[in-house]
Amino acid sequence: MSPALRRGLWGALLVFLLGYLSISFTVWRHAREVLAHPPQRAADVALVLGNRAYRDGKPNPCLTGRVDAGIALAKAGLVQKLVFSGGVDSEDGRIEAEVMERHARASGYAGPLLLEPRSQTTLENLSMSGPLMQAGGVSSVIIVSEPYHLWRAERLVRGSGFDRIFDVQYAAAPTSCWQRWGMVFKGALREPFAIVKNAVHF
Repeated sequence: MSPALRRGLWGALLVFLLGYLSISFTVWRHAREVLAHPPQRAADVALVLGNRAYRDGKPNPCLTGRVDAGIALAKAGLVQKLVFSGGVDSEDGRIEAEVMERHARASGYAGPLLLEPRSQTTLENLSMSGPLMQAGGVSSVIIVSEPYHLWRAERLVRGSGFDRIFDVQYAAAPTSCWQRWGMVFKGALREPFAIVKNAVHF
């Protein structure tokens, strides 16, 4: 390999790493900001975005923590209904929306629920939940997910036109996964790649 080609490859790698770190920093800064500023206005529903349903044979705390955050919004009187969005997990065949429903009921939530059990991605969470909510007369929504996920979710909301249909706010779920360094690291690794992938669509 010639010295010029070697320098070019190292330069390209450096640009990639700097871009990756820049996106990661932006995601985490936004995550902390959303955590510090929870929703203040009441909405018709909380839309809880799906995640892997089970981990190590138990309901995934990354998912159930999001449900808990949605229940907290309902208890605070900020939403009237919970919407759970998530389809079949490739890992174990469980339907995320149904796992969320069981956890909510087991946690004592007795309010109205709406399930969207087919979506496989964040964009599909929005595109498949939207018509169901419109059919139910929903005009305002609080989107619930983990802090590191919300920067990407916001851009998908804007890029898909979801926020032209609904008045949208965001709630960061301070799950145990968010609080564990392992999942924080996973979020930092995964989100920049997912952001670049989503950018291709918009």
